[in-house]
Amino acid sequence: MQQSPANMSDALPTIRLIGLPTDSHSSFLRGPAGAPAAIRAALASDHANNASESGLELGTDIIVDDGGDLPLSEDERDFDLIRAAARAAKDGGTIPIFLGGDHMVSFPVVAGLNAALGPVNILHFDAHPDLYDNYEGDPLSHASPFARIMEQGLAGRLVQVGIRTMNRHCREQARRFGVEVVEMRDFTVDRVPIPDGPLYISIDMDALDPAFAPGVSHHEPGGLSVRDIISVLHRVGRPIVGADLVEYNPERDINGMTAVVAAKLVKELAALAGRDQ
Repeated sequence: MQQSPANMSDALPTIRLIGLPTDSHSSFLRGPAGAPAAIRAALASDHANNASESGLELGTDIIVDDGGDLPLSEDERDFDLIRAAARAAKDGGTIPIFLGGDHMVSFPVVAGLNAALGPVNILHFDAHPDLYDNYEGDPLSHASPFARIMEQGLAGRLVQVGIRTMNRHCREQARRFGVEVVEMRDFTVDRVPIPDGPLYISIDMDALDPAFAPGVSHHEPGGLSVRDIISVLHRVGRPIVGADLVEYNPERDINGMTAVVAAKLVKELAALAGRDQ
């Protein structure tokens, strides 16, 4: 993927790609730490161009600043590194798109954006609600980030889309935090509420049916199509303040097809940064 020339107008929106190569809080399989490199390779491939479906082009209408991967060590220091990177990106006038990694990363990212902006609203695509108070004794589990986000008041509104694994505990947690859940059994594009800004979008790749995205650790049949997610994104009518794309596991991919889906979604997320106010 071509980056924008240095002399391009400062008036253009700038996205900052930040890789988060970590999966130490995964509960089942490791592998998502390898996602950032695989997604970048798909973005750079000649198999496709840089246009989003809105017509906005990365590198032409939207400046792409690739910040590389954070030097994560998969210990307690990573949280502060991720949080600081999110705040620095926002303070620097860019719109960060984080390439995960497991879903733990959404907690420090939102914490960093909250430090810069106050509470954000979140549109979250996933097979799982990730609302466990803790999972297997790990309060930072990839199954728990939205419990941490909501209990700390980092988000004002949380809309979850594509959920199809709600157990009793997570239903209780959703009620406790006032989470708006569009379960997959009830999904239509028009039924998804789009929160007001400042809006953050989190896409867990297992929100997709495994037929569209086999390269994930948790195969959960009966999910969203690629078109479903894109159609919901096209209903977002304002620029976003940031996004993450997480839980892609290259070790389980087939012919790189999930990497290509991830790259497609990165382009559509980037286009939301270029939306008119």
